Amino acid sequence: MGWEEQLKPFWEEQASYLMNGSLSFRSNGKRPATEEEAVNRFIKKCNAREATVVRVLNKGVLLGKKKLSKTRIFDYYLHQQFVIKHGKKMYQEERFEKRLAELIDGELVHDRSVEQEGVHCDNPVRAGRGDERLKGSYYDRLSAVKYAENWWDDYNPAYPIFDGDCTNYVSQCIHAGKAPMRGYPDRTRGWWVRKNSWSYSWSVAHALRWYLSGSKSGLKAREVYQPDDLVPGDVISYDFTGDGNWQHTTIVVDQDGKGQPLVNGHNTNCRMRYWDYEDSTAWTPNIQYKFFHIEDE
Repeated sequence: MGWEEQLKPFWEEQASYLMNGSLSFRSNGKRPATEEEAVNRFIKKCNAREATVVRVLNKGVLLGKKKLSKTRIFDYYLHQQFVIKHGKKMYQEERFEKRLAELIDGELVHDRSVEQEGVHCDNPVRAGRGDERLKGSYYDRLSAVKYAENWWDDYNPAYPIFDGDCTNYVSQCIHAGKAPMRGYPDRTRGWWVRKNSWSYSWSVAHALRWYLSGSKSGLKAREVYQPDDLVPGDVISYDFTGDGNWQHTTIVVDQDGKGQPLVNGHNTNCRMRYWDYEDSTAWTPNIQYKFFHIEDE
């Protein structure tokens, strides 16, 4: 039996809970408690929204494996696709997550994510050659969303890539929308990327949140107070613990059947995800959000 066949029952168990709308998902210790709680919040949120998961597709990509006596360890990516019906609208949410599974005598002991949402980093994993400053007088939302859809599960080598890549990814999307840069070469000012250097606001969630709140020139945004005031190409900032430290950033790419934002993000890579991240292991009841409408001119 191949590695994927050994893990499929575990994946399908979660899929069954999601499609049946159960509120008591348990993995008998195979998943960390934080992941179980996140799955249950996802189910609960779908029920509250009157949304239904009609299909779940899981596909694994093996990265590496180890054999230790009776133990097998698999390092892999899990690509999940959730087909969701919300009113008259059907859409597909996707995630691409790095995981680690351990089996003893062919029985799954645990399977857990090795990524953590809400972690930001300013140290690149690898750096490419960023393009030069773009000038423009308007924000091209369609181009920003097209870029977000093209790179949601991959990394553009033309830009630096980080362990905590969420804000770098969103900045690239905004950049693709021709938002003007300013501040080079001072990393503490403005919003910009050039070759192997970039502003803190380009790559750090906390810095971008404050930049968008205060910028009067170049890339500008207007804070709105309801998520359904956002449109594709807009940005959401997340403070998962509510302590004033903003840890995550996403870009709006669509809306569900009631006008609520669906977002793309990195760490964990996802597309068409419901905006509030209650299904994230980083979520806490103290979570705070900032909703930014990118100025079109």
